[in-house]
Amino acid sequence: MESLFTAENTILGIGNIILSDEGFGVRVVEYLEKNFNFPDNVALIDGGTLGVELLHFVAGTRRLLIIDSIDGGVAAGTTFHLRGDEIKAHFAQKISAHEVGIQDVLTMLELSGKKIPHVELIGAQPFSLEAGVELTPRMSELVPPFADKAAAILRSWGLEVTR
Repeated sequence: MESLFTAENTILGIGNIILSDEGFGVRVVEYLEKNFNFPDNVALIDGGTLGVELLHFVAGTRRLLIIDSIDGGVAAGTTFHLRGDEIKAHFAQKISAHEVGIQDVLTMLELSGKKIPHVELIGAQPFSLEAGVELTPRMSELVPPFADKAAAILRSWGLEVTR
């Protein structure tokens, strides 16, 4: 289980960009890449709908921040910030194919003795999962604040992140 890179810290945006708000995590990572500067020990990854293939991108990282649209069965636009065991509980519901994939990746790493020591997930309840390559306007409004939240999380990890 060899990693394709050696970043100590990883931001992983996941989601299906052809199902409107389902692509939220990917769109936030794209925004981060365009608007922020990160230290060399931070990797930003567009995980799209990759499943267990993500293993090769996150194996070996010490801190992982996952950004995703999260169907928590609550009002559209509701935001989430999950850590540790809360993430396992969320993924246990297996809402979409890519979430099954990331759950499998985290489980495989744990079972192989290569568990990522620190994992956080931020996301928002989607407004729409209809076919479309653009986020809905209200979900689009959440992208900049989520990018700021991601940057703040990395700063809390002791990393220098600038606009």
